[in-house]
Amino acid sequence: MVRVIEYLTKTDPATAALLSTVEVATEQAELVDSPDLSPATPAAEPPFGMPAPYWLDLRAYDPVAVAATLDLPMLFLQGERDYQVTIDGDHLFFPGTGPSMPEDYTRPHHVDPEVITDVAAWLKSD
Repeated sequence: MVRVIEYLTKTDPATAALLSTVEVATEQAELVDSPDLSPATPAAEPPFGMPAPYWLDLRAYDPVAVAATLDLPMLFLQGERDYQVTIDGDHLFFPGTGPSMPEDYTRPHHVDPEVITDVAAWLKSD
Protein backbone atom coordinates (compact mmCIF):
# COMPACT_ATOMS: atom_id res chain seq x y z
CA MET A 1 0.00 0.00 0.00
CA VAL A 2 2.76 2.43 0.92
CA ARG A 3 4.78 1.48 -2.15
CA VAL A 4 1.76 2.04 -4.45
CA ILE A 5 0.99 5.47 -2.99
CA GLU A 6 4.64 6.50 -3.27
CA TYR A 7 4.79 5.23 -6.87
CA LEU A 8 1.68 7.20 -7.82
CA THR A 9 2.93 10.43 -6.29
CA LYS A 10 6.19 10.11 -8.25
CA THR A 11 4.77 9.08 -11.64
CA ASP A 12 1.41 10.84 -11.85
CA PRO A 13 1.25 14.57 -10.98
CA ALA A 14 -2.53 14.29 -10.53
CA THR A 15 -1.96 12.14 -7.45
CA ALA A 16 0.26 14.63 -5.60
CA ALA A 17 -2.54 15.05 -3.06
CA LEU A 18 -1.77 11.51 -1.91
CA LEU A 19 1.49 12.67 -0.32
CA SER A 20 -0.29 13.25 3.00
CA THR A 21 -1.69 9.74 2.72
CA VAL A 22 1.80 8.22 2.60
CA GLU A 23 2.37 9.05 6.27
CA VAL A 24 -0.95 7.50 7.37
CA ALA A 25 -0.37 4.42 5.21
CA THR A 26 3.14 4.02 6.59
CA GLU A 27 1.83 4.15 10.17
CA GLN A 28 -0.86 1.57 9.37
CA ALA A 29 1.64 -0.74 7.65
CA GLU A 30 4.03 -0.44 10.59
CA LEU A 31 1.19 -1.41 12.94
CA VAL A 32 0.50 -4.56 10.91
CA ASP A 33 4.16 -5.57 11.29
CA SER A 34 4.38 -4.50 14.92
CA PRO A 35 4.26 -6.84 17.91
CA ASP A 36 1.71 -4.34 19.29
CA LEU A 37 -0.95 -5.61 16.86
CA SER A 38 -3.40 -7.80 18.75
CA PRO A 39 -6.92 -9.12 18.20
CA ALA A 40 -8.11 -6.22 20.37
CA THR A 41 -6.66 -3.54 18.04
CA PRO A 42 -9.59 -1.44 16.74
CA ALA A 43 -10.39 -2.17 13.07
CA ALA A 44 -9.99 1.51 12.19
CA GLU A 45 -6.25 1.38 12.94
CA PRO A 46 -4.93 -1.24 10.45
CA PRO A 47 -5.05 -0.68 6.67
CA PHE A 48 -8.31 -0.75 4.72
CA GLY A 49 -10.40 -1.05 7.90
CA MET A 50 -9.64 -4.77 7.99
CA PRO A 51 -9.72 -6.12 11.55
CA ALA A 52 -6.52 -7.06 13.34
CA PRO A 53 -7.31 -10.83 13.36
CA TYR A 54 -7.24 -10.72 9.54
CA TRP A 55 -3.74 -9.21 9.54
CA LEU A 56 -2.55 -11.58 12.25
CA ASP A 57 -3.78 -14.56 10.24
CA LEU A 58 -2.15 -13.21 7.09
CA ARG A 59 1.09 -12.66 8.99
CA ALA A 60 1.13 -16.33 9.97
CA TYR A 61 0.42 -17.58 6.43
CA ASP A 62 3.38 -18.79 4.37
CA PRO A 63 2.17 -19.47 0.81
CA VAL A 64 5.48 -20.99 -0.28
CA ALA A 65 5.43 -23.46 2.63
CA VAL A 66 1.81 -24.37 1.87
CA ALA A 67 2.60 -24.87 -1.82
CA ALA A 68 5.50 -27.14 -0.89
CA THR A 69 3.08 -29.48 0.92
CA LEU A 70 0.81 -29.88 -2.10
CA ASP A 71 1.35 -32.81 -4.41
CA LEU A 72 -0.04 -31.28 -7.59
CA PRO A 73 1.23 -29.37 -10.59
CA MET A 74 1.51 -25.61 -10.18
CA LEU A 75 2.00 -22.87 -12.74
CA PHE A 76 3.57 -19.58 -11.72
CA LEU A 77 3.41 -16.65 -14.14
CA GLN A 78 5.04 -13.25 -13.85
CA GLY A 79 4.24 -9.99 -15.60
CA GLU A 80 6.32 -6.83 -15.51
CA ARG A 81 4.28 -3.59 -15.54
CA ASP A 82 1.77 -3.76 -12.68
CA TYR A 83 2.58 -1.06 -10.14
CA GLN A 84 0.09 -2.42 -7.59
CA VAL A 85 1.70 -5.84 -7.55
CA THR A 86 5.32 -5.62 -8.65
CA ILE A 87 7.49 -8.08 -10.52
CA ASP A 88 7.49 -10.08 -7.28
CA GLY A 89 3.76 -10.68 -7.67
CA ASP A 90 2.26 -9.24 -10.88
CA HIS A 91 -1.33 -10.22 -11.64
CA LEU A 92 -2.83 -8.30 -14.58
CA PHE A 93 -0.94 -9.65 -17.62
CA PHE A 94 -1.91 -6.73 -19.86
CA PRO A 95 0.52 -5.90 -22.66
CA GLY A 96 1.96 -2.40 -22.62
CA THR A 97 5.03 -0.20 -22.61
CA GLY A 98 6.52 2.39 -20.31
CA PRO A 99 5.63 2.93 -16.66
CA SER A 100 2.28 1.54 -15.58
CA MET A 101 -0.22 4.30 -14.75
CA PRO A 102 -3.68 4.37 -13.12
CA GLU A 103 -5.32 4.82 -16.54
CA ASP A 104 -3.98 1.38 -17.49
CA TYR A 105 -6.38 -0.16 -14.99
CA THR A 106 -9.45 1.64 -16.32
CA ARG A 107 -9.13 0.76 -20.02
CA PRO A 108 -10.54 -2.56 -21.22
CA HIS A 109 -7.76 -5.04 -21.95
CA HIS A 110 -7.30 -8.60 -23.01
CA VAL A 111 -4.81 -10.90 -21.40
CA ASP A 112 -1.56 -10.86 -23.35
CA PRO A 113 -1.61 -13.69 -25.95
CA GLU A 114 1.80 -14.86 -24.70
CA VAL A 115 0.24 -15.58 -21.29
CA ILE A 116 -2.60 -17.53 -22.89
CA THR A 117 -0.07 -19.54 -24.92
CA ASP A 118 1.95 -20.29 -21.77
CA VAL A 119 -1.13 -21.40 -19.83
CA ALA A 120 -2.33 -23.58 -22.72
CA ALA A 121 1.10 -25.19 -23.06
CA TRP A 122 1.20 -25.90 -19.33
CA LEU A 123 -2.28 -27.43 -19.41
CA LYS A 124 -1.26 -29.71 -22.31
CA SER A 125 2.00 -30.80 -20.65
CA ASP A 126 2.31 -34.06 -18.79
